[in-house]
Amino acid sequence: MARDFITPKGDEGIYHIDTASWRTYKPVMNKDICIECGICLTYCPVNSIHKQNDQYIIDLSFCKGCGICANECPKKAIDMVLEGEK
Repeated sequence: MARDFITPKGDEGIYHIDTASWRTYKPVMNKDICIECGICLTYCPVNSIHKQNDQYIIDLSFCKGCGICANECPKKAIDMVLEGEK
């Protein structure tokens, strides 16, 4: 599910901001460590984390790779890895 911000652009109408295209590092969640506390969702500035079937999922099509989720995770269950790595 790709989502973009729709933002006004002066008198030229609106445009879409593709926040995922900014990403150099991507978050990878370790489900074995995650305690499903939702802190990552709370801190994500672009709402790229959502709850699905009682688990938190990172939507990489919208994530800009800022690393706030990894920094705020109390169990350090999110690693920031270079884009293109597994």
